[in-house]
Amino acid sequence: MGWFFGFKLHLIINDKGEILSFFLTKGNVDDRDAKTITNMTKDLFGKLFGDKGYISKALSDLLFGNGIQLITAVRRNMKSKALSNEEKLLLRKRSVIETVNDE
Repeated sequence: MGWFFGFKLHLIINDKGEILSFFLTKGNVDDRDAKTITNMTKDLFGKLFGDKGYISKALSDLLFGNGIQLITAVRRNMKSKALSNEEKLLLRKRSVIETVNDE
C-alpha cells in the first residue's frame, strides 16, 4: 500500500509473561530504531529474543556494548547461527508475547 496510519507497541517481557518494558511509536518508525531500543533496554541485561523484524548488525552491536545479547531467527537468505538448545526453545516461545498482547 505504501502507507500506514497508527502506532506500534513494542514490548519486552520475561519468560513468565510479565512486562519489563514497553514503548509506543508512530507506525512509520522502524522496529530497529536505535533510540527506541536504547530507551527500552536501559535497565536490562542478559539475552533479548526478538523476531526477524529486529535483525540488524548495528543494533546487535549497540546492545552487546550495553550487556545485552540480541537473539533473532534468521531469514531464508541468511546463514544459520549456532544457537544452544535453550536459545532455540526460547526463540520459539512467540505464543507468550501474543498472549500478553491479547490481554
